[in-house]
Amino acid sequence: MSTLVILGFDGLHTADEVLNKLRSLQKEYLIDLEDACVVERDPQGKAHIKQAVNLTALGAAAGGSRGALWGTLFGLLFLNPLAGMAIGAVAGAGAGALSGSLADYGIRDDFIKSIGETIPNGSSALCVLFRSVTEDKVIPELEPYKPRVLKTSLSTEQEARLRAALDKLST
Repeated sequence: MSTLVILGFDGLHTADEVLNKLRSLQKEYLIDLEDACVVERDPQGKAHIKQAVNLTALGAAAGGSRGALWGTLFGLLFLNPLAGMAIGAVAGAGAGALSGSLADYGIRDDFIKSIGETIPNGSSALCVLFRSVTEDKVIPELEPYKPRVLKTSLSTEQEARLRAALDKLST
């Protein structure tokens, strides 16, 4: 089961830095990220959302390769496999990009937009959906960024422990 944690930061680009830190910790197998999203609210109050997973690009790549394979097979039937591969790749990439742009994976977009409306101007938030975490290694790595827990799907007891650990580090 995945856990959702929303961390708030005072700096405008701090959430980006923390996401990069979490990605490096994922390479060390200390956290298993499923999805992540950065929300920044500029000094004028406009919210900017940055998805960690670009579904349009993933869909286009997968669709293009599948389209090329099927196009080649159909091209063999009509004695023109190269043309079939080219047409299949273009059609598959287009269909894959369209399906990827319409898909919603991980953290729901409307939820992310509502977070963007609640954070103060000139600040940022990081929405993290993870499967597992080694708390005693990851929490101290987040200490320099002074995160605040804005929202979580943890139990009340687990959330209290997380808040206490982060408060203890920042004092």
